[in-house]
Amino acid sequence: MEALYAITLGVLAASGVYLLMRARIYPVVMGLTLISYAVNLFLFAMGRLGTGVPAVIGKSAEYGDPIPQALVLTAIVIGFAMTAFVVVLSLRALGELRTDHVDGEESR
Repeated sequence: MEALYAITLGVLAASGVYLLMRARIYPVVMGLTLISYAVNLFLFAMGRLGTGVPAVIGKSAEYGDPIPQALVLTAIVIGFAMTAFVVVLSLRALGELRTDHVDGEESR
């Protein structure tokens, strides 16, 4: 199961980097989103979540760690806000420059 999870993270990160290297705005936004998903899954996996483990409240020998879940939730909210900002910024650039290339110039 760990190998499948690692392969999934690798594919998400590699796809995100590939899309970041494109010269168009939409693939760059999608690449940033894929890298954000890969990082969120990585943070969640590093928390070593256990099944059947109670939350912090209660009496038990072993507790669930709430920090990875809180980090991922915060990262999802920040990632959504940054994606919305980048989309608005790219739409404004598209309106002013009349091109969807990241550098603002058509390739020759």
